[in-house]
Amino acid sequence: MTQNNEQSLFIGLMSGTSLDGIDGVLAAFDGDQPPRMLASGYAPFPADLRADLLALQTSGEHEIHREALAANRLVALYADCVQDLLCKTQLPAAAIRAIGCHGQTIRHCPQLGYTRQTNNPALLAELSGIDVIADFRSRDVAAGGQGAPLVPAFHQAVFGKENAVRVVANIGGMTNISVLDGVQGSVIGFDTGPGNVLLDAWATRHLGLPFDTDGAWAASGRLLAELLSLLRSEPFFALAPPKSTGRDLFDAAWLAQRLAAFGDAQAADIQATLTALTAHTLADAIAAHAPGVEAVYVCGGGACNGELLRRLQSALSGHGIAAGVFSTEALGIAPNHVEALAFAWLAQRFDARRAGNLPAVTGANGPRILGALYPA
Repeated sequence: MTQNNEQSLFIGLMSGTSLDGIDGVLAAFDGDQPPRMLASGYAPFPADLRADLLALQTSGEHEIHREALAANRLVALYADCVQDLLCKTQLPAAAIRAIGCHGQTIRHCPQLGYTRQTNNPALLAELSGIDVIADFRSRDVAAGGQGAPLVPAFHQAVFGKENAVRVVANIGGMTNISVLDGVQGSVIGFDTGPGNVLLDAWATRHLGLPFDTDGAWAASGRLLAELLSLLRSEPFFALAPPKSTGRDLFDAAWLAQRLAAFGDAQAADIQATLTALTAHTLADAIAAHAPGVEAVYVCGGGACNGELLRRLQSALSGHGIAAGVFSTEALGIAPNHVEALAFAWLAQRFDARRAGNLPAVTGANGPRILGALYPA
């Protein structure tokens, strides 16, 4: 176990709900100081692996067998990403204390007492020669929590500012926020709803592309106010936190059911409206829980969608909130590195036997050490 005054190196690996690929970072931790990122890497998912992982989001024939095979292929990519990070830093595997590996979420049902991240951490330990810490959500769920979001504690550690209220919005497949209240000394966080998941699915269906680059297609369409109102009527949005969500709710079937009455709508107009849905539900959550926010910092793939950020700024203004919207790059961490760095941080917390969750965020019965160790 690492002592708090020792520097140690950890790798963080993250593949999110968007199913685009793996972000990896290698970071140095020195006591309670914020981590220093030494290298980063990215491994895109091959199209067939992405399709297999997407198919596992819903029940199907031989799904246990198919999940096991997908997990092994996923871990082979994780191992390649680890090797890339070691090559970039010229470090041996023995120099790394542990890998924090989230796995790929395929089911998230905390209301039923479980969450499922596809992974094979034992194989990753074998392939990399490095201890692996995985399965971070389950301990929080076992303690009565949502198991998500887990990043607010990390956001507070690296992005919090004394005597100021900041919001960090992670717009991945889903959107979650961390309200970092440096005035009251408190942190809350929760999922606000879909992030890129519906946008990407619609772009894939109509453009044959994995995403709408910079939101250009959405910007070409017009907002369908009636459709937006219908989408925003989803009961999840009115729930009080703690709350979390995923593809178990916001999927193609959810969208198709609500588009049934809009068969004549132009595809670009629907994309514009889905972009507005992500922006407005995020702005609604900020207005309800952080009305005095100084600035909103965005990470995840949504930080690269200029049209989405413009709509978010407009939606905040509609609530009378003058806070600017920025990328986390302004705080020193690129938006595509934040979550991977968070799981390196969670691995370091596990290694030091320190709690990684915030009960006020997840609803767990108390602080818990998160993760399970797979020694090399």
